[in-house]
Amino acid sequence: MQTHVKALVVGGGAVGTSIAYHLAKAGWSDVVLLERDELTSGSTWHAAGLLPLFNMSFATTHIHKYSVDFYKSLEAETGLNAGFAVVGNLRMAQTKARMDEYMLYATTAETCDVPFEWMTPAQIKDRWPLVRTEDLEGAIFHPTDGYINPADVTMAMAKGARQRGVTIERRWQADAYEWQGDHWAVTLTKMVEKGGNLVPSEEQIVVHAEHVVTATGNHAQRTARLLGIKTPAIPVEHQFIVTEPDPMLVDWRKTNEQHPVLRDADAKWYVREERGGWILGPYERGAPARFEYGVPDSFRADLFPLDLDRIEEEYMSMIHRIPSSETVGLKDDFNGPICYTPDGNPLVGPAPGLRNMWLAEGFSFGITAAGGTGYYLAQMMVEGEAEIDMASLDPKRYGSWMTTEYAARKNEEAYEHVFILHHPDEERPACRPLRTSPAYDRQAARGAQFGQVNGWDRPNYYAPVGFNDHDSRSFRRGGWWQYAVEEAKAIREGVGLIDATAFTKHRVSGPGATAFLDWFTTNKLPKIGRINLTYALTAAGTTRTEYTIVRLAEDEYYLVSAGAWTAYDQDYLFKAIADKEPEFGRINVEDVTTKWGVFAIAGPKSREVLKSVIKDADPETALSNKRFPWLSARQIELGMCPVNAIRVAYTGELGWELHHPMEMQNYLFDLLEKAGEPHGMKLVGARAQNWLRQEKSYRAFGTELGRDATPLEADLPRFVDLSKDFHGKEAMQAIGVRSTCVTLLIDGPEGADPWGREALYAGDSRVGRLTSGGYSVAFGKSIGMGYVRPDLAAVGTKLKVRMFKELWDAEVVEDSPYDPANARIRIDG
Repeated sequence: MQTHVKALVVGGGAVGTSIAYHLAKAGWSDVVLLERDELTSGSTWHAAGLLPLFNMSFATTHIHKYSVDFYKSLEAETGLNAGFAVVGNLRMAQTKARMDEYMLYATTAETCDVPFEWMTPAQIKDRWPLVRTEDLEGAIFHPTDGYINPADVTMAMAKGARQRGVTIERRWQADAYEWQGDHWAVTLTKMVEKGGNLVPSEEQIVVHAEHVVTATGNHAQRTARLLGIKTPAIPVEHQFIVTEPDPMLVDWRKTNEQHPVLRDADAKWYVREERGGWILGPYERGAPARFEYGVPDSFRADLFPLDLDRIEEEYMSMIHRIPSSETVGLKDDFNGPICYTPDGNPLVGPAPGLRNMWLAEGFSFGITAAGGTGYYLAQMMVEGEAEIDMASLDPKRYGSWMTTEYAARKNEEAYEHVFILHHPDEERPACRPLRTSPAYDRQAARGAQFGQVNGWDRPNYYAPVGFNDHDSRSFRRGGWWQYAVEEAKAIREGVGLIDATAFTKHRVSGPGATAFLDWFTTNKLPKIGRINLTYALTAAGTTRTEYTIVRLAEDEYYLVSAGAWTAYDQDYLFKAIADKEPEFGRINVEDVTTKWGVFAIAGPKSREVLKSVIKDADPETALSNKRFPWLSARQIELGMCPVNAIRVAYTGELGWELHHPMEMQNYLFDLLEKAGEPHGMKLVGARAQNWLRQEKSYRAFGTELGRDATPLEADLPRFVDLSKDFHGKEAMQAIGVRSTCVTLLIDGPEGADPWGREALYAGDSRVGRLTSGGYSVAFGKSIGMGYVRPDLAAVGTKLKVRMFKELWDAEVVEDSPYDPANARIRIDG
């Protein structure tokens, strides 16, 4: 075996072989793939091999589409037939809500160039008469996908990898990883069969690899322990059954092509043909997580006992949908482990805290995702970034607070939710509340309906006590919409209080802090007591993180970034500091997210509320523009609570962020609530805040801002100081402006607003997509933000937005259409 390699890929399933293939295709030589047993011996061997293109995630949809296209090319390259049956995929709907879901999904498919067709029940029955349709609303049909033989496609990718110079070694297990300063030393142990089990022998070697990729499937927990990191990738049981031949199906096939893969989402199953019979794959309630602490040595290409009682409801619903299946017997059954993550999306990207260590774990749809994962991960490794924003799949979206119990229970929930309606306003209940701010109970008592971000429960909106959030969800304006409107109006017309405790917060100080941050971020650093909005870029010149920087002293800074991305931001910051500290001098960095709570108070009456509780020699002028100007920070006292106050408001109104000691949060909440009563202060949640920031064209990380666009493409040149050198500057300038971020006012369908994934059209041509959407209380219509071709970014440009199959009028408006001069933010008093 080679002992010095460019890249070592650990794991010989479909994902691992695809990564090895694509690294070699991208030009890397000396790539070695290891498998502890035989290729495909993990979950690959018992996978059903379905290739569904349906996915709500922009990144995952691109990954799945690449896979489907790539697999069709393998036979020409390798001579091996991957067993791809392009039969299509029919996703049926029993309810109007399910059709609404499909129409929302279709906007993502449209922006990713995934072909689809709409079908009525009559069209389904005419084309596939064995399917019962009288209780259906309709369906969406993908003609280009279908199913594939998992072992065959893996072997085809393995052959393609070998043809490109990859070495594949079987029966070697990675037992230790040690970073040597510029490469990894990986200790491998030869595995041998003994009594039917696979056990380690005494033979060991050390392989030195510049890069390591782990694609270890069900063994992800063991891999994480060896690396000293945490991962939520834990398998869940998935069972499917194969029936005996169905005589009516056999007769049908004499003169007809195969049925598409059938999905009755409301019945929670998929069905496809298999040698004259049917395969039924349910996603039932009660499927347990397995191997939370590792896979037993005795478990190889094994299965669990079938639990037919658990899937009885789904089995009976298959008989209802395909009546001819009622008389056929069961031929075979499978119940094996399939790895999951809490949100159902895989973990793809750099490992937290480690150099040149890449993870590709947690694939619940591994065959569908394998080809695209190899392609985009190879781009990240070889070129520095992928052509699409992969942040939503980053392994660091789960922080150090995550535990094995949390991951196991959330993964069971994710499995159960595969076919449950995926509302955009969905909030799943398992493992909640977990991370809470001290004011959680007070907020709940006042009707807060919570959402979860990075494990934190934070108010989405406030409703009357007893209101059922679950029943209020919709693909249109849900039952919560009216409450969010009232909250948004309260901030525009009076005053509102928002809990922003989940914000990520870091303190950076030391002799090298100023030089480092000047290099690390795009904007000028603020003066002492002032703040700036700025961006950290990737090496490829795209946006990696958005920061609000408060300068506390000459070499001391307080950095605030998005609450959903704490571990993600921290890892990038820590690694950059470690790289530059020798050049710039000592730099101290501390994550203070859980030390400081944050309330944001905003609205034209916010100053009056704070005046009544601020402790100052002259309370009347303490918050004036002269003493406390916009974009400045001061330490103040509100009652008995010391507060680091920042005069900034994400809502675009007069306002302050009140950063306070976490242990004093309840005291401050009570103080502000009482002070706000005379002014009609309203508690406000994240949904109203999201609408308000769009009225100000404030870009958000994870929507408008990401690793597929630069700050210049986001139309934020005022936050980029081109007179200085900063990380990623040359790459950013080399990209130019491929597309431009704009704000649009939309005359959409009655009772619905865009969600931020819809396609944009100019005439008959698709010219961009929305990245955010919602309702504007200031303009009384829908609002959205998104990217279009630069020539269509001018104010007044008439476009169309796709919602519920139809195109609706939209117009590009000036940046910050509400109060473009920022007069209301600067109002004095």
